[in-house]
Amino acid sequence: MKEFKAGPLLDNIDIPKDLRNLTVDDLPQVSDEVRQYIIDVISEIGNSHFGASLGVVELTVALHYVFDTPYDQLVWDVGHQAYGHKILTGRRKQFHTNRIKGGISGFPKRSESEYDTFGVGHSSTSISGALGMAVANNYKGEKERQHIAVIGDGAMTAGLAFEGMNHAGFEKDANLLVVLNDNCMSIDPNVGALKDYLTDITTSHTYNKVKDEVWKLLGKMSKFGPDAQTVASKVSTALKGSLLKQSNLFEALNFRYFGPVDGHDVIGLTKILEDLKDIPGPKLLHILTKKGKGYKYSEEGNPTQWHAPGVFNKHTGEIVKVVPKSPQAPKYQEVFGHTIVELAEENDKIMGITPAMPSGSSLNIMMKAMPDRAFDVGIAEQHAVTFSAGLATQGMVPFCNIYSSFMQRAYDQVVHDVALQNLNVVFCLDRAGFAGADGATHHGALDIAYMRSIPNMIVAAPMNEAELRNMMYTAQQENMGPFSIRYPRGKGVMPEWKTKMKAIKVGTGRKITSGEDIAVLSIGHHGNYVQKAIELVKGEASVAHYDMRFVKPLDETLLHEVFSKFDKVITVEDGTIMGGMGSAILEFMADNKYKADLTRLGIPDAYVHHGTQDELYTDCGFDAPGIANTIRKELNLKQQIIEDQKNVG
Repeated sequence: MKEFKAGPLLDNIDIPKDLRNLTVDDLPQVSDEVRQYIIDVISEIGNSHFGASLGVVELTVALHYVFDTPYDQLVWDVGHQAYGHKILTGRRKQFHTNRIKGGISGFPKRSESEYDTFGVGHSSTSISGALGMAVANNYKGEKERQHIAVIGDGAMTAGLAFEGMNHAGFEKDANLLVVLNDNCMSIDPNVGALKDYLTDITTSHTYNKVKDEVWKLLGKMSKFGPDAQTVASKVSTALKGSLLKQSNLFEALNFRYFGPVDGHDVIGLTKILEDLKDIPGPKLLHILTKKGKGYKYSEEGNPTQWHAPGVFNKHTGEIVKVVPKSPQAPKYQEVFGHTIVELAEENDKIMGITPAMPSGSSLNIMMKAMPDRAFDVGIAEQHAVTFSAGLATQGMVPFCNIYSSFMQRAYDQVVHDVALQNLNVVFCLDRAGFAGADGATHHGALDIAYMRSIPNMIVAAPMNEAELRNMMYTAQQENMGPFSIRYPRGKGVMPEWKTKMKAIKVGTGRKITSGEDIAVLSIGHHGNYVQKAIELVKGEASVAHYDMRFVKPLDETLLHEVFSKFDKVITVEDGTIMGGMGSAILEFMADNKYKADLTRLGIPDAYVHHGTQDELYTDCGFDAPGIANTIRKELNLKQQIIEDQKNVG
């Protein structure tokens, strides 16, 4: 890896204390150098987020300059925007390892640095977390300690953010500052009433013009002494309420509201933050920023594309695309996106729902083709599920597309609002299994275990694109009830994927290969790794392979066949082995008094950190060589993992 050179000021900043030795007038140059360093590194390593961190460079510099971090506690929401923070807090020289196996995390992580006060990966947690810190430290007598939550306008749409705000407004002694980073974007453009409200604030020329004039006037009123603050407060409240034709949302929640202000004026931000330090109680600073700020091509280009562009030429803005020599299989998410449109053309009851991930889930295809039948509900997984349930009560067939790890946030709604009422909501769980460089916060390890424990729920996973299409077709038939379909991040295995769809009988698996020595039972895409493993042991062992398709209900006819014939069985799944498919089959064995040596392969009972999907499969022993070696081990054959790894490339 090449060495990345920092600018002259940044080169002497190892921790925020070094930054605070500079003058305020140095901060614009520091900001420029931090931004350039992010561009230099991310354009080369290509596996990281980009635009979000560029948009908050000035804010990051100002926060670490004004506040005594890490004593003052800075909480970043989501973490996409925390790269400048990492660079300024002792990790500049390791920044090129960002999101690479063994390197630093792409998100704030408490075990990585004392400056990472709260681990984040999912959005909208910052206000609640920072409030908890503020209340705890106030209780301990550390009343001067500051607590700052940085949250984007996209993350502010989640219910959790409002729950935190609602509570914070009543903790009048909590030393809490919420910085609302308003750029009208999360990953895709924001939607909903909050976006319109913030736009109203930021674009009301009358409000901003009069506000500026009033504040100039109030500045001249200081000679009136203590009463000046009372006058200022009354005038400001009246101004916001009358000119915006509605009371200020944040002040209605007992927050002192300040803004909107320019989030790219680092000197101005430091002055404002210094003033806010002296104001007690919960406060909200509304700043306006531009995602991708300071890099021409991200500013002028598609913000969604520049959220995580991959490797790119920093001089020309050209995003490097590897052109394959042969036809490639599509991503599973693309198969979902096109298939739901096909189904909806035939079934006018089908609707699509996503919580703020239309591009990531490919529901944007349906949103473009059928805008009245596809909904981005914002970062609000709980609402997405209950909204889907409401649609289902009226005869609609909602396909609720949520990343596996994000679905955890809506578990109660799945149980109470969908399954208890036996409603036909189809959950399409993208990013199931290892998500890769996003790491433990994003791995979809738990969905098989948590979905199969819910009464009425059907739990399925396709081995390939054709099976995904068939499962989606099956799920939208009459009286199917709650139906969960999981599939991984990345490509499938079928370049010619657009197969004719057909119904699958729920709860039926299929035999992929016959064998005599041992049986391997798989669920989902990882059946393809099993097939590679069988090739690796060809000539050494005769292996039967069964694609279970459904974890709930299990194909009991198939399992009776397996356990009547084999005394050695392996289960393979890209999910937790605690409560997963292997556990379900062990339960079947116990209930039916079968005795066999059963080995479960899958994600262990641990949080697995970031790396490529294949690296993590290898680490956990369920890549093709790992499966092959488990087969050999069970049959007391010679192990040859290195040779197998060579054979699979």
